[in-house]
Amino acid sequence: MHLAGPTTAERTASLPGDELVDADVVMDRGLDLPAPPEAVWPWLVQLGKRRAGWYLPRSVERFVPPARRALRHVDPALLVHEVGDVIPDWGGADATFTLAAIEPPRVLLYTSRRGRTDLTWCLLLRPAGDGTRLHLRLRLGPVRRRRTAEVVGGAFDALTVAGLGAGLRERLRD
Repeated sequence: MHLAGPTTAERTASLPGDELVDADVVMDRGLDLPAPPEAVWPWLVQLGKRRAGWYLPRSVERFVPPARRALRHVDPALLVHEVGDVIPDWGGADATFTLAAIEPPRVLLYTSRRGRTDLTWCLLLRPAGDGTRLHLRLRLGPVRRRRTAEVVGGAFDALTVAGLGAGLRERLRD
């Protein structure tokens, strides 16, 4: 599993949802995936708790109870996703994401509030050679402990996105 690094252009680009949160912390990640955006899109649409799960590679999922492992196929029932849909998140009992924008096969934008902190999570796909470049941006604000969020939260985000990337690559090749 490798950590997902954004390019300079990705870090400086304006993404959908940037205007929604006056962010104290911004986390950009980038993944290269071995399939065109149209093939990657359904996997991202069905992503989430009580949906298809959070994709991890087999080498990690074998330590997860079978009932909690992510799907290894696209489920047409999970592809119906509309603005306003609320998806539970693993960040606590009241943690959710709300779908704020969907532009197939290019953009998924989620919003959330965690305590007093607002956040947006944008997933942007673009063609890259024979595959797809997936740019993920998490924006948080206001953040009381900015350095902790950047270091600890950033490390956790990088690790989870790297796991997601490895799990997606496996599923796209299966």
